[in-house]
Amino acid sequence: MARVLLPWSDLAVPAGVTAVHYDGKTAPPRELDDIEFYVLPYDSGSAPRELIPHLPALKAVQTLNAGYDDILPLLPEGVTLANGRGLHDLSVAEHTLALILAAQRDMPRWFRQQPSGSWSREHTRSLADCRVLLVGYGSIAKAIERYLHAGEAVTVPVASKARDGVHGIDELPSLLPDADIVVLVLPDTPRTRGIIGEQELAALPDGALVVNVGRGSAIDVDALTAEVSKGRIRAALDVLNPEPFPADHPLWTQDGVIITRHVAGGSDSFYPRAKRLVEQQLARFAQGEPLANLVR
Repeated sequence: MARVLLPWSDLAVPAGVTAVHYDGKTAPPRELDDIEFYVLPYDSGSAPRELIPHLPALKAVQTLNAGYDDILPLLPEGVTLANGRGLHDLSVAEHTLALILAAQRDMPRWFRQQPSGSWSREHTRSLADCRVLLVGYGSIAKAIERYLHAGEAVTVPVASKARDGVHGIDELPSLLPDADIVVLVLPDTPRTRGIIGEQELAALPDGALVVNVGRGSAIDVDALTAEVSKGRIRAALDVLNPEPFPADHPLWTQDGVIITRHVAGGSDSFYPRAKRLVEQQLARFAQGEPLANLVR
C-alpha cells in the first residue's frame, strides 16, 4: 500500500493509498522512510522542501506553487516533480489589478486622509489607455491581461522568446520607453535576476509604474530605490529581494511605492482549486498514470 504525505487531512484518498499529514508548521511525522508521493505544504517556508532529500522511497513531489526553482536542487535523481500551474492565476491576477489600480488612483493618499476626515481632492491617473508590458507571458500573465483588457488598457506581451503576437525579452530596451506600466511575472532564474536594473529603469518614462508579482530577484532593489526616491517612477511590489524585506529599508516609506507581503497567490480561491488538483494527482498516482503539470 502506497504511503503519501499530504498537507491537508480532508482530501479524498484513493483505495490502496495511506495518507500521512504534514502542514509544514509543526515538526514532520516520524517514520517517513516509505513515503512515495509528497505534496508540499503551501506558503510554509523552507522546512517542507528541505525534507525532500530525507525521503528514501520518494517517487514524486507535487508543489502547489507555479515556480519550482527552489525545489530542483533538492530533488533526488529519478524523482518526478509536478507544479501548481494554473492554481494561482486568478488570485495573482486579482492582486495585480488591485496593485495597479491602487497606484494609478492614488489609493494610499485617500486611505491616509480617512482618519482625519480630510476632503482634499485631486484627479489621478487611470488604467484606461495605458500601455502595459507583461513581462513573463505565461498563464498568470494571460489572466492579468484579461483584467487589463476589461479596463481598456493596451497590453504588450513579452516572453523569453519572440513568437506570433509576443515580443522576446531581448526587445525590452526598445519597449520600455513607451511603457506606462511594466508588470513582471518572472521566475527566479540566472537569466531573469536583475533583468530590471539601472539602465532599464532609466529607460522608462517619467511617472511609469513598475509592478512585480513574480520573484523579487527580477529587480535591482538599489536601482529601484534610487529612481523612486527621485519621484521619477513608481512601484507596486508583492515580492522583494530579500524576503522578509528589511524593516528599515527606505522603500517601505517612500512616496509612490506600494508594498504587499508576497500574498498575491494565497486568496480563498486558491485552496479549493489546490485540493481538487491534489485529489486528481493522487488518483493518477494510485493508478500508475503520469501526473499532470510534470516539470521533471
